[in-house]
Amino acid sequence: MKRKLSVFLTGFIVIISMLFAAGCSNSSNSKVDSNSKQSETKIKVATLKGPTGIGMVKLMNDNKSDYDISLYDSPDQVVSKIVAGDVDIAAVPSNLAAVLYNKTKGNVELAAINTLGVLYVVENGNSVNNISDLKGKTIYSSGKGSVPEFALNYILKQNGIDPEKDVTIDYKMTHSDLAAAVASKKVNLALLPEPFVTTTKIKDKDLNIQLNLTEEWNTASKGKSKLIMGAIIFNKDFADKNSEAANKFLEEYKKSVEFVNNNKEDAAKLVEKYGIISNSKIAEMAIPRCNIVFISAQDGKTSLDNFYNVLISDDPKSIGGKLPDEKFYYTGSKSN
Repeated sequence: MKRKLSVFLTGFIVIISMLFAAGCSNSSNSKVDSNSKQSETKIKVATLKGPTGIGMVKLMNDNKSDYDISLYDSPDQVVSKIVAGDVDIAAVPSNLAAVLYNKTKGNVELAAINTLGVLYVVENGNSVNNISDLKGKTIYSSGKGSVPEFALNYILKQNGIDPEKDVTIDYKMTHSDLAAAVASKKVNLALLPEPFVTTTKIKDKDLNIQLNLTEEWNTASKGKSKLIMGAIIFNKDFADKNSEAANKFLEEYKKSVEFVNNNKEDAAKLVEKYGIISNSKIAEMAIPRCNIVFISAQDGKTSLDNFYNVLISDDPKSIGGKLPDEKFYYTGSKSN
């Protein structure tokens, strides 16, 4: 009897041990799967090495577990990823947001305005004092197919200058390459955005800021629209299925923008840390001129509509051939 009881107890202990081990194994696998899923579900964000990236540095620094943020030199590098659905959120030139909406047949939504006017005509010299002085000159610029090209063309036309015949505009370089060419005096006359104006002036003491294109835009449009440079867009599939995460991103991005504008010294250190500008002191000087903002799609809709109306009346291809409809503007009220 005792022997049978001993055998029974031994078998019982073995079974319990096996079940415990299996339970631990399942628990361990569950954690691995959970971590794997967490990694897979990081929100993918594309931004640019300029004001849009600067406005996002606090978010980059504090939310690494939630977001996979990549920095790019030019909008061209971001477009293919948006069209292919490889990113969930992207910072792009404002006109390109409309182009992509039309190109993808409504598969992107504009979530916020993040940058206002940051374009300046700079010169190693002093021959350009107004728009009419650009006639007959060669202007080097970057951003072909985005706001710099269409804003400059519009302003030139409104001042009686034909961009095709009366000036030569070279768009072969990226922002950073053009800034380097200006600083080395290989280029004398250029259209540059911030923060590249500030970084270039540090290196080139002879460089003069001759024209502020925000002011020239206001004059040319007779005050009917603002020069809106940049925007945040959502992949529509992502926003439809993850409205809570999309809204959370906008809240955190807004806080990041406020941090950058209100804490320039600390923000500048992060700008250097993430390689947007190599020197924090220069970054601190550039931030006030970068016109970094956060304006929700709904709050900025009227300004954007006015801006797009100016662009399409001048050059329909600047926004993809037609004005975006109401569905273009993210409302933030979708359910998961």
